[in-house]
Amino acid sequence: MFEEDNAQWGLVHALVLDGKGGARSIARTELDDLQLQPQESLWLHWDRSHPQTRTWLLRHSGLTEFACDLLLEENTRPRLLPLAEEQLLLFLRGVNLNPGAEPEDMVSVRIFAQARRVISLRLRPLRASDEILQQLDEGRGPKSASALLLLMGELLTEKVQGLVSDLSELVDLEEEKVESDERYTPEQGSLQQIRRRAAGLRRFLAPQREIYAQLSRSKWSWFADVDADYWNELNNSLIRYLEELELTRERAALVLESEDRRRSERMNRTMYRFGIITCIFLPMSFITGLLGINVGGIPGAENPYGFLFACIVVLGLAVGQWWLFRRLRWV
Repeated sequence: MFEEDNAQWGLVHALVLDGKGGARSIARTELDDLQLQPQESLWLHWDRSHPQTRTWLLRHSGLTEFACDLLLEENTRPRLLPLAEEQLLLFLRGVNLNPGAEPEDMVSVRIFAQARRVISLRLRPLRASDEILQQLDEGRGPKSASALLLLMGELLTEKVQGLVSDLSELVDLEEEKVESDERYTPEQGSLQQIRRRAAGLRRFLAPQREIYAQLSRSKWSWFADVDADYWNELNNSLIRYLEELELTRERAALVLESEDRRRSERMNRTMYRFGIITCIFLPMSFITGLLGINVGGIPGAENPYGFLFACIVVLGLAVGQWWLFRRLRWV
């Protein structure tokens, strides 16, 4: 209702949670005089790239300069920072599901939260925030600030599962092709890309797992009693995803190593065959070269059957070498 007007101020969403799973939208101009009912909570979702966002945070949000600087910092990593008066800063990352973007090019959301107010900032559109809006429209959304944080974490983590599964399936496909066809050559570029994507995801998800573990141990009074169990479950889910990513990297490396080994074996077999051929023809070449020198006294030079005799000797030598190599099991 007020989204277009709010967007001029960099405010993507301004919602008052009614404590029953629904929410009502408010205008940017209502923030200064807003009075919340006891069961209500406020969620402000800002576009971090908009210049008005910085202005509002520094002048009207009531946050400390330190908190504002962290929220507006250019580069950061997943982190949890407790503040005074049971406030916190929470920075989370998720896969990038925007059109034309690479999923491992992570999106981030920066959150300031207290008992009845949540301020979130994003640089690129978040699929998770859109899903939260849909749930609020249907009357089954978060009922409090702590529930909003938990749902945001769940949705961001849920998106990771699909990407991890896709990477694992790509490695499965390459393994099946290698096992079913000895002449199949895996695409090294594709496997290297899978390893890079898995490493990039693991880089950002590993610290986020620690954040979920910290939240599962947190004792803020405005957290629900069951929140710790849900945060712990998110922690366990991320542990599983990290293990799958590491396994995917190792499997991709094994496929590459297997291909290198097969290529080396093929090269060794080829060189071995060339070596056998060389061993057979070397004595033959020596004899023919010796008989072909342009000097007198060559045996059989005047004999009309000399050439035939020389051919029989060379052929007999080749057959003898072949028998010897077979006896020695070289061929």
